[in-house]
Amino acid sequence: MDMEKTYTPENFESSIYQKWEKEGFFRPNYDESMASYSIALPPPNVTGSLHMGHAFQQTIMDTLIRYHRMKGDNTLWQCGTDHAGIATQMVVERKLAKEENLTDLGREKFIERIWKWKEQSGGTITRQMRRLGASVDWTRERFTMDEGLSKAVLEVFVRLYDEDLIYRGKRLVNWDPKLRTAISDLEVENKDVKGYMWYIKYKLADGVKTSDGKDYVLIATTRPETLLGDSAVAVNPSDERFKSIVGKYLELPLVGRKIPVVADIHADMTTGTGCVKITPAHDFNDYAVGKRQKLPMLNILTEDAHIRDAAEVFDTNGNPTDEVSDYIPEAYRGLDRFEARDKIVEDLKALGLLDHIEDHNLSQPFGDRGGVPIEPMLTDQWYVRASVLGKPAIEAVKDGRIKFVPAQYTNMYYSWMNDLQDWCISRQLWWGHRIPAWYKEDKVYVGMEAPQEEGWVQDNDVLDTWFSSALWPFSTLGWPEKTKSLEKFYPTNLMVTAYDIIFFWVARMIFSGLEYTDKQPFNDVLIHGLVRDELGRKMSKSLGNGIDPLDVISKYGADSLRFALLNGSSIGIDSRFSYEKADNASNFINKLWNASKFVIDNVNKTSNFEVKPLNELKLSLADKWILTELNSTINSVTKRYDKFDIGMACGIIYDFVWNKYCDWYIE
Repeated sequence: MDMEKTYTPENFESSIYQKWEKEGFFRPNYDESMASYSIALPPPNVTGSLHMGHAFQQTIMDTLIRYHRMKGDNTLWQCGTDHAGIATQMVVERKLAKEENLTDLGREKFIERIWKWKEQSGGTITRQMRRLGASVDWTRERFTMDEGLSKAVLEVFVRLYDEDLIYRGKRLVNWDPKLRTAISDLEVENKDVKGYMWYIKYKLADGVKTSDGKDYVLIATTRPETLLGDSAVAVNPSDERFKSIVGKYLELPLVGRKIPVVADIHADMTTGTGCVKITPAHDFNDYAVGKRQKLPMLNILTEDAHIRDAAEVFDTNGNPTDEVSDYIPEAYRGLDRFEARDKIVEDLKALGLLDHIEDHNLSQPFGDRGGVPIEPMLTDQWYVRASVLGKPAIEAVKDGRIKFVPAQYTNMYYSWMNDLQDWCISRQLWWGHRIPAWYKEDKVYVGMEAPQEEGWVQDNDVLDTWFSSALWPFSTLGWPEKTKSLEKFYPTNLMVTAYDIIFFWVARMIFSGLEYTDKQPFNDVLIHGLVRDELGRKMSKSLGNGIDPLDVISKYGADSLRFALLNGSSIGIDSRFSYEKADNASNFINKLWNASKFVIDNVNKTSNFEVKPLNELKLSLADKWILTELNSTINSVTKRYDKFDIGMACGIIYDFVWNKYCDWYIE
């Protein structure tokens, strides 16, 4: 059959991929004579769909997997999806509310509906990966909530608890008042907003005055509603203006409770008024001051960010205390936090305690899922002692067992790891791995299964999604069982990811792998940049500049998209994408098609054509030249691939195919 003059991707890509998958071309074996090469795919959210970041990242991995497959290595590209706790729960909640008017099914029924949703709609991104041409081993596809991985999660939790590396305590967390759950820093989006700075007079108690004769100090705040939970006012120890009032007391405006003036380095003499209100239960910096100064912590907000009828009062260790009055004025009880703000400002003004107001631009944290401003909140959560687990993870990079590419990201890794805080792993959700802890009176039981005696009640919280994904490189291979896959393909060779989750995921995979397998989870960490638009802007919904990779595939084909993403890209540096790049890549793919057509047409015209070894052929000068160029290209591309410089390798291939093979040799 004669080949068409122009390559039409939709006539071939899907059928070829289906044939490859059906015949097991992406599956490894256990041949001991073959070197192993494995990559674990960073699991996309089960709620997700393919975007340009996925397409770029997966094309990098696919290129390297195919390269090692061509070299004769026994390759495994391990795939799967993440259960995405908050995202999935929100998707199903909205679906049930909209389509069936159901808002409260109860925990068990709701989880049943999530599993049903996953079966029907949760495979979107895996179908899209097939369109992209990702040569993963689909027979080994895993899900972070499937039986094997869930067993691994429970095993790790119980072990950590038994080793006193997991504990439950009351500490400050990022709290989403809409979703009513703790969230990680990665789920917090800082937005620039226009606000105000309110300057409030805090009167000195007991007739005390400042060195310049004033009976008050001036406090500047962007959150006047939190004054209800103030425990102190801080001044810098070196600030001569306020030395005379350190250790004295102020009357908390509108409340009347006496709070001390403390000396703490948190107060900056050169900014603001030099005096800082300290609200340990509602601000992370204030929480640290409260710890240093041993101040009481007053939680004034409910889970949905309304003012409490009475403050919850705790000591610096998070233990309940009655030492400080928990009175909150009746006028503010039950108000939404922003309603309370307006009411407090109004009352301060009426009492002559509001000195002045200034316009103030600030960076405000929002929950990226709930979409409302987050609140630092004092709550009971489960924590991992990350600083203990982190020490071996630092050494694994220092001694070269794990290398970052580009190497500059090593310093970023160290800066995070050297300042590790305890990791909050509990979430107030229904969808996820439920924490294997049970309570009965003042007793706590942690185990793989529920206690046999009656009266035990299981913890309602689930584990942070990052907890299960931290085990991904080895849990997907069958751990804690000693499987053939674990023996053959672990440690994995490479982790490909973005720089923004080095701490949230990469570091946690490293210390989890070392703790439970005594081996690093991977040898190299390849950090890729972002895919930006043609003007260099980050793709976003707000800018309307996003490009759907599936649209590009529909127009130009998967190979064109993949080549356009890789060609000219540099390791660890953001790249730009445009339809012009896709068009150029399509022209290159068509050039390959035409070169193939030329060869095949000529072979078909030769009745006595037969394949012979090179040394039996009579080669022309042009033949010898192109073979020399081919060998040079192979050597250059191999060196680039081995250094993960795929963008440069693409350029070398392009130059050989277009300029040397087609334009010179064939023409």
